[in-house]
Amino acid sequence: MEILRVENLSKMYGVGNNTVIALDNVSFSVEQGEFLAIVGASGSGKSTLLHLIGGVDRPSGGKVFIEGKDIYSYTDDELAIFRRRQVGLIYQFYNLIPILNVEENITLPLDLDNRRTDPKVLEELLSLLGLTQRRKHLPNQLSGGQQQRTSIGRAMITNPAIILADEPTGNLDSKSSDEIVALLKKSNRDYRQTIIMITHNPEIAKTADRIIRIEDGKITGEI
Repeated sequence: MEILRVENLSKMYGVGNNTVIALDNVSFSVEQGEFLAIVGASGSGKSTLLHLIGGVDRPSGGKVFIEGKDIYSYTDDELAIFRRRQVGLIYQFYNLIPILNVEENITLPLDLDNRRTDPKVLEELLSLLGLTQRRKHLPNQLSGGQQQRTSIGRAMITNPAIILADEPTGNLDSKSSDEIVALLKKSNRDYRQTIIMITHNPEIAKTADRIIRIEDGKITGEI
């Protein structure tokens, strides 16, 4: 079943001779439970694409459908609520709240939405992440890999339609990178979580079900 459809998506910055085309008429779809990797050089448009899919920014043209709904038909307030509930974002630099412990960082999206945390779901997620013994630790008491696992937990806690991972291993050593990729694969396999991951690492990209290559804002290949 199709969970995401991107139609003729474009993004331009500036005007006149200063116009920069970051994304140029991109179209593709993703099935529920699929693990998709998007690869491309720095400045190719892959991060712009991810932000548009996640509703972080609005496109210059085109549409994004998630679970059949054009997300840009929402008002800004509606889009913010949709993003919080249906899109899990994982960043390269974790973006954890330094004064919150692991458990509090993970459950933050539910707290912001005034939703109750299911203790059983939280315990299962902490176990999956290997963070049960670190649940009361602050971010500065964690390794880089543990911080990224916390950010993955934060993305998963709402059971979103899609998880978007922007270079999730870009700030980690090879061992921690392997652990994060294995964790993403496990969540994809065991929980049928749909994942779209940006990476510049071809070996990491090969762990996905499908790879889309972007150059100069256009899709130039698919494996």
